[in-house]
Amino acid sequence: MEYTTLGSTGTSVSEICLGCMSFSESGEGWNVDRETATEIVDRAVELGVNFFDTANVYNAGESESILGDALAEYDRDEQVIATKVRFPGVDDHPNAAGLSRKTIEQELDNSLDRLGVDTVDLYQIHRWDPDTPIETTLRTLDDAVRRGKVRYLGASSMWAYQFAEALHASDRLGLDRFETMQNHYNLVYREEEREMLPLCEERGVGAIPWSPLGRGYLARPDDEFESTERGANDAAERSERIDEHYRAGGGVETNERVQELAAEKGVSMAQISLAWLLHQPAVDAPILGVSSVDHLEDAVEAVEIDLSDSEREYLEEPYEAVGVTGH
Repeated sequence: MEYTTLGSTGTSVSEICLGCMSFSESGEGWNVDRETATEIVDRAVELGVNFFDTANVYNAGESESILGDALAEYDRDEQVIATKVRFPGVDDHPNAAGLSRKTIEQELDNSLDRLGVDTVDLYQIHRWDPDTPIETTLRTLDDAVRRGKVRYLGASSMWAYQFAEALHASDRLGLDRFETMQNHYNLVYREEEREMLPLCEERGVGAIPWSPLGRGYLARPDDEFESTERGANDAAERSERIDEHYRAGGGVETNERVQELAAEKGVSMAQISLAWLLHQPAVDAPILGVSSVDHLEDAVEAVEIDLSDSEREYLEEPYEAVGVTGH
């Protein structure tokens, strides 16, 4: 495993972040059950992964509980745990969602309890809250840092002007700022390159993209996508996400070029897609969710794949602008 610095925090994290959205007690659909999730976390630690991402909303808090239990037997100082707040966790009531002081404080305490820790390393807002002034949210998060409940702050998918406003407010008020941006970015969705990623580079903010494989679209040939369990389960959303945003902007040809380059190098499509992301200057660590140990091992190997300038240009050439999605 290779390591990188998380934004401007000085903290070292693995170049692959294990996304834990699919961790659940039941393992229904494309989710994985507790036993499988624990096996994945154990193997991740063995492979040198030290960065784990979850959220209070993932399977109504089950993801946090399973991750916390799985990491309990390891040295806590070696792990970097990230979670999020914005949407309802276990309970769904008027103050279970949003970024008000009440919501953040109660949901943070609930997340710490489920994770079994006193401090969460990276606490992220899970999208923008139009109903709460950003100054209120930032003051609450700054208080959490000063109380020792949070080490660093992060944000996720939003418009670049909103993120710029948040960073400016932190500077103006002398508050802890957002050190990371968890945004939607992959080979077939590159709209973040227009404004958000340049802003992150300019301000020393680390990008930790979600959906680095395009919901699995970049992990297998286009005509095989619906044959996977997740592809079948995503059928209702395909017209919005896969067809309109991944296939439309030159995505089919990009998929073919990923296949071609993977075959030439004797690696998987997922490894080529992840390697491309790891070559992007603004990216610190893609957040990858896996359903098996094999998929995890495959992903970790991508860290060692080197792509030349011409190979990256070949993969990027078919891309065309598409509508913004993920906010």
